[in-house]
Amino acid sequence: MRLAPTASLLVLLLVTGCNSVRTTQVVHARLAGGDSLHALRAAFVGNNPGYDLHWFPSTRGLAPSDADRVVFVQGPEGRTEKPGVGDVLLLRAGERWDLEGDGALSLLAFTLPDSLPAHLPSIVRPDWDPKITDTPGGCATEGDAYRRILLTWKPAVGPYILHSLNAHRVRIKNSFSHYHPVVGGFDEFYLVQQAPPGARLLTSSNVAAIEARNVDRDQAKTLMQSRELQVGDFVYLPRGTMHRGLGGALVQVISVPGFVPKSEIGVDHHLWAINKQLGLRGDAALPFHVTAARIKVVK
Repeated sequence: MRLAPTASLLVLLLVTGCNSVRTTQVVHARLAGGDSLHALRAAFVGNNPGYDLHWFPSTRGLAPSDADRVVFVQGPEGRTEKPGVGDVLLLRAGERWDLEGDGALSLLAFTLPDSLPAHLPSIVRPDWDPKITDTPGGCATEGDAYRRILLTWKPAVGPYILHSLNAHRVRIKNSFSHYHPVVGGFDEFYLVQQAPPGARLLTSSNVAAIEARNVDRDQAKTLMQSRELQVGDFVYLPRGTMHRGLGGALVQVISVPGFVPKSEIGVDHHLWAINKQLGLRGDAALPFHVTAARIKVVK
C-alpha cells in the first residue's frame, strides 16, 4: 500500500452540537519549530475548553500560574540530576518552580481546568519511583514491555490518580490499530523522547469507512498516513482518529481527559477484512496488527 506523505494534515470536521464544531485534525509538531506548535495548541484548546499548553524550550524556572499544571520534562537527554527526561512536575496554582543546580530544562506544561488532588506529589519519576513498575498493556502488550503509568484514572494500575489528564511512558514496538470515540472518548498526545530509525505512527481520519468496510482499491491507497517519529516530536491525536505506533519509539502518551474504560476501539479486524475483500496483498495491503485482527478488541 502506498502511504500518503508524512507532512499532510488530516482535516475532518465533526458536528458535536447544534452550534459547535469539533476538529479531528491530526497535528504533528516538532518542538524545535514554531508554527506547527502554534497550530497544535490552537486545535487542542479549541477542542478542550479550560485546558491549555505551553512549551518552554530552555528554562530554569516557571513563574506562578492561575491554574494547576502538569509539566513534562523533555530535555536535555542524558541529564542525570533530578528532574530528568520522563519525569513530570505537578504544580499548584500560585506555585513557582525553580531548577536547582546548573543547566536548563525543556518543559511542556499542560494547564488543567480542575485542581490537582491533594495526594499527588510535586514530582513523579517513572524510572525511580518504587511504586511505579512495568505494566504491559494498551499500546505495549509484550511480556517485557516498558510501560510505566505516571498518572491514571484507576487505582488498580497506579498510585497517582488524576481524572483530568493521564500519562504513561511507553516504548511502542507494535501497537494495535485503534481509535477513541468522539463521544465519551479522549484526546491523546505522543510526546517522543527516544526514536530509533524506522519508528513511525500510522493514522487515519476515515474510521467510518474502515468500520463499514466501505473502501475501494483507490481509496485504500490513501486510507492511512505514515509519519516518521523523531525525538522532540509532539503529535496531537484528537478523539475519532485511528492510530498505531510502530518501530520502538519511547513516548509519553498523554490523554485528555483521563482514560475512559471501553474507549479504545480496535479496527485491525476491519483492516484485515478489507484486504481480503479487495484482494490486497504485499505492499498494496493495508497494514494491520496480526494478533489483534483475530478478534474485536475493545479496552
